[in-house]
Amino acid sequence: MSVASANVNLMIKAARKAARGLVRDFGEVENLQVSMKGAGDFVSRADMKAEEIIRTELLEGRPNYGYLGEETAEVKGTDPTRRWIVDPLDGTTNFLHGLPHWAISIALEHKGEIVAGVVYDPAKDEMFVAEKGNGCWLNDRRLRVSARRDMIEMIFATGIPFANKGDLPETLRDLGRLMPHCAGVRRWGAASLDLAYVAAGRYDGFWERRLQPWDFAAGLILVKEAGGLTASIDTDRSILDSGSLIAANEPVFDRFAKVIRGA
Repeated sequence: MSVASANVNLMIKAARKAARGLVRDFGEVENLQVSMKGAGDFVSRADMKAEEIIRTELLEGRPNYGYLGEETAEVKGTDPTRRWIVDPLDGTTNFLHGLPHWAISIALEHKGEIVAGVVYDPAKDEMFVAEKGNGCWLNDRRLRVSARRDMIEMIFATGIPFANKGDLPETLRDLGRLMPHCAGVRRWGAASLDLAYVAAGRYDGFWERRLQPWDFAAGLILVKEAGGLTASIDTDRSILDSGSLIAANEPVFDRFAKVIRGA
């Protein structure tokens, strides 16, 4: 990134610091897969340890900001207009199974708007960074969303509900409507990286329902600053309120949204 603000530099520092422990722990997961104890508790501890590192870094750097994380209780800041939103390990199931596709996601919210975001993939050393008005970057390279216009050439990403989650029928209907008109759908298990890949033009679009703010907050501004469009699947509610999200490049956005909404 050409010139990063103090807040973005703090976010990058926190992500890199947490990543060191996660990379070390990830190297142990394969050994734990064959042990009697199993890896689940180990990964849970790694997740919580990473959030503790990020939370400490962010709140020491900006003690007046609020904090919302996946693993710990929300902190109300003395500045009610600013809040960190953090997922210390997005793609926990991938991490647990030794799959190198997981990320650290940190966003900054100001007056209800996401104004900065960092999504760091330590396994590939890919740091996606965006700040309002300053573009979207992968390491030192400026990103733009895909320029494809024909849906039949496009690849989309989503999360498919698992473990008896109630929105599986909706997602299956989405797939039934979308797949005849596109080149494929991917389900890689980390929403923050799905959105980062839309920003990088690797995917042409993304959608998912019932997400939590930490799942998508950083990815949201990545897509916007890379020139993409985002909206809630529920047209009468905001993305942050509904937890539902559509993201794509401008040429296909309306057509893609109509398919997902069943219009």
